[in-house]
Order: sequence, then structure tokens, then C-alpha cells
Amino acid sequence: MNAVGSVEGFLSFRGYQTWYRVTGALDSPRLPLVVAHGGPGCTHDYVDSFKDIAALDGRAVIHYDQLGNGKSTHLPEKGPDFWTVDLFLAELDALLAHLGIAQRYAFLGQSWGGMLGAEHAVRRPEGLKALVIANSPANMHTWVAEANRLRRDLPAEVQSTLLVHEAAGTLSHPDYIKASMAFYDRHVCRVTPWPEEVARTFAAMDADNTVYRHMNGPTEFHVIGTMKDWTIEDRLPQIAAPTLLISGAHDEATPEVVRPYREKVPDIRWTLFPDSSHMPHVEEKEACLKVVSDFLRQHDASEPASPAP
Repeated sequence: MNAVGSVEGFLSFRGYQTWYRVTGALDSPRLPLVVAHGGPGCTHDYVDSFKDIAALDGRAVIHYDQLGNGKSTHLPEKGPDFWTVDLFLAELDALLAHLGIAQRYAFLGQSWGGMLGAEHAVRRPEGLKALVIANSPANMHTWVAEANRLRRDLPAEVQSTLLVHEAAGTLSHPDYIKASMAFYDRHVCRVTPWPEEVARTFAAMDADNTVYRHMNGPTEFHVIGTMKDWTIEDRLPQIAAPTLLISGAHDEATPEVVRPYREKVPDIRWTLFPDSSHMPHVEEKEACLKVVSDFLRQHDASEPASPAP
């Protein structure tokens, strides 16, 4: 695969700075692809592999670190009222306008990024020509229920360790972190040791968990943040863009978690990666990038939205 050049920059957004990187040429006739990371509170690093689609099919691929994360402005002093879905939707709109692609683009969101993508898509933006929802819940209650169901299949000693430290409130204890990794190694990323770009994201979250803590909560099992009652199930029929859904056979985003997308998005197709958990773009990289590229190619001929009169 030939190397493709990239350009980094910052978007000025509400007095803060949002970092982004464009891999490939924005003037390509192919749809530019915007990639949103998960969390809420991760960084672009662990979804970095999607940049290789630029070399695969010649489109521009845009990564960005959402506000509060990675190379963007960190705001550890901000409380839960600041970190909202509307904030990140506005940031996305600002980025599309800044790059001059708001009239014609594709969007890929992984985990929380897919939730954000669904929230964006139900508004039916004219420029959204293709949507990829990767490993994302449609209802946080289902997400938590399934995470705890999967947790019950962990070895008994691991479950015991988790329970002991949760009861004591010692979630930063090394034994609790080690026990949690048993879940992550099964259902988040099955490549061991974790690839460097995945480890970078988790190290960044350890260094500043502001967004994750306020929006999600302390762990994958205890979603007590502002997103705890979030759902988009009833609004999914409003999505007009053709949609690709991807997930892994061992994913914490289980078939039950992604079922509302499959059943309620009008124009959707689903690819389940047999050897992946939550990160097919890492665990079955070549196959995953090909599926995404092939889907986007089908929609590259989409016309730009007509300018408003």
C-alpha cells in the first residue's frame, strides 16, 4: 500500500481548539470520510488504521480528537453539564464547515462515535451521503445489560475480584484493573499485547478521564454518567443516508446491542467480523478496511447538496 500524505490543523471552536488530520486529498472525487473515535473520552489513535483507506481507494480520510481529548483542548475543570451530545454535534458541524466538505461527505463513528454519527444522521443533513456505524449501542440500558451478561462468563476468580473492589470503591486498585483487563481482552481488543496505537488511547484516558467519567462513568459495567439513559432507538427510522453497520462476533457491542440499527435504519447492511471483538479495524484490519472502502465506493457518485436559494 502506497504512503499517502497528511496535513494536520486545528479548528477554532467556541474558544477552544479541536485537532484534526486529513490523510489524502480533499479535492478527490471520492467522498471524504470523517472518522469519529469512541469513549466518550477516547482519542483518534486507536482508530488510526482507517487512514489507510486513503491509500486503498484514493479518498481523503479525516481524523479528529473530540474536545477534551487527545491533541484537542483539555478542560478538566468542566463538569457534566458541559459535556453533552449537542456539544459534540456542534463540533462536528463546525469541522465539516471548516474543511469545506459539509455539502458532500461520509461519516464513520466507532462505539460512542457511532452514537454521535446516528445523532447526526437523524437530523438528515443534506451533505451526508454514507454512514458507517461501527460497534455502537443504540440504547445504553441494553449496552450495560449485555456488558454485565458477558462479565458473568468471566472466570469466577475474576468476577470475585471485580465485586470485592467495586464494593470497596477501590476501582483504581491494580487487582481491579487486572481483572477488568480479562474482560477487555475478550470483548474490546483480542490482539495481545494491544497494538501501540490502542495502548496510546488507553494511556491518554488514564491521564485525563474527564469526558469518560462525566458522560459514561467509572467503568464499562457502571454507566452512571450523563449518557446512562441515552437511546436513539425510536429515532432510527429518520436516518436517510445509506448505512453500513459493523461489529465483531466477540464484541461488547453484541448482536442484541446493535439489533435496533439492523431493524430500524431503513437502508442498512450489516457485516459481522468472526474473529473480532470491539475493534475489527485492528483485529481484522485488512478485511474491515475493505468492507468499509467497498461500501463507500458504492456512494462516491452521490451529488453534492444543492445550495440553499
